[in-house]
Amino acid sequence: MSTSAETSESSQAPQTPKSRIPKVPFWAQILIGLALGVLLGGIAKNGDLGWLTSTLQHIGDLFVQLLKLAVAPLVFFAILVSITNLRQVNNAARLATRTLLWFMATSLIAVAIGLAIGLLTNPGAGTGLTPKDGKLPEHAGSWIDFLTGIVPTDVVTPFTELNVLQIVFMAAVAGIAALQLGEKAEPVLKISRSVLELLQKALWWVIRLAPIGTVGLIGNAIATYGWNLIGKYATFTLDIYVGCAIVLFGVYPLLLSTVAKVNPLQFFRGAWPAIQLAFVSRSSVGTMPVTQQVTERLGVPREYASFAVPFGSTTKMDGCASIYPAIAAIFIAQIFGVHLGIGDYILIVFVSVIGSAATAGLTGATVMLTLTLSTLGLPLEGVGLLMAIDPILDMMRTATNVAGQSVIPILVSAKEKILDRDAYAGAKSISPAAATVEVAEEKVPATAAA
Repeated sequence: MSTSAETSESSQAPQTPKSRIPKVPFWAQILIGLALGVLLGGIAKNGDLGWLTSTLQHIGDLFVQLLKLAVAPLVFFAILVSITNLRQVNNAARLATRTLLWFMATSLIAVAIGLAIGLLTNPGAGTGLTPKDGKLPEHAGSWIDFLTGIVPTDVVTPFTELNVLQIVFMAAVAGIAALQLGEKAEPVLKISRSVLELLQKALWWVIRLAPIGTVGLIGNAIATYGWNLIGKYATFTLDIYVGCAIVLFGVYPLLLSTVAKVNPLQFFRGAWPAIQLAFVSRSSVGTMPVTQQVTERLGVPREYASFAVPFGSTTKMDGCASIYPAIAAIFIAQIFGVHLGIGDYILIVFVSVIGSAATAGLTGATVMLTLTLSTLGLPLEGVGLLMAIDPILDMMRTATNVAGQSVIPILVSAKEKILDRDAYAGAKSISPAAATVEVAEEKVPATAAA
């Protein structure tokens, strides 16, 4: 009896809740990774710890390599599927045209801001750098290479050599052909949609490793180059960050409030997961699944977002293709003692607006810079002057790129009166981990219905 009573009493006694480890938000994980990377990089640099520098480099390289692993097939299937999705949208041709025109208009604004900052600050003056500090890049871009390089010689090489521009070309041809074939192409499209979802799911797993990748990428940059080298590029670095910040926190909010007539602060609340991941990963294509997800959450119809975001991730580069080459061209011209005239500045604008597809959403903007320098007749050795500082610059550039890739679909949707303003007003910031679950829950019924 006593045993039974004790059991009864114990069952009625309040249960002490088990202690749980508090969940750290993704943005906080990124900040912790940044701080830890700076700390470990400083220790490796000051202590001359080669093994720590090597470890940080391997961690960062592995993270970037995992992102790049999915780039080629992801771009191909994303562009193919996005083009075929346009047939589900009314006035698809007008939507595509408006999207492209807004891409060009914002690129024009961005390059004008870059030129103005470069001319006001003279980033190449007083750096102590000389032409001897430069070296030829491994890969240079020219208009001939750009135009002839769009069409591949075979269907395999673009994937093995990661030529994103050629992959985009093949995907566009396949998508347009599928539209022409109609129902006959549906079996291929069904497989393409499944492969795309599979790739996005795998890429989500990589994205969740971003805090660890941040430690390696930032730590290796600090350990390899140190603050002394960064000091030589202080004005140039500040120019890039200020230019990108003006576009990111000035131009985009102004367009959102005046053209789309929506609250700009709400945009940053909803799009922040994509912007912060872009800052760390330095890859527009690698961030593409997150960018598309936040864009849809901000009220852009899925059928249109699935076209505009993949298209933008390979062509919409306000940071890498507009602000950066404008300021970099002025910087390099000053180092090499070359005078730039009005005609040269017009050429910079032309290259930035027309040639932005050369960046192709990959980490870094070397191809775009060499394209600009070769057009102006500036020494390509100038690219070597900027390689050391490029990882730090690329973080802000890519964050600006990705923000623009989400802003433009919102602007176009608002003008076309297809923007879900209630969804926009209610969009909340989510982590990539939460988005993974959400994507899976939303896409299962759609796939089954198809």
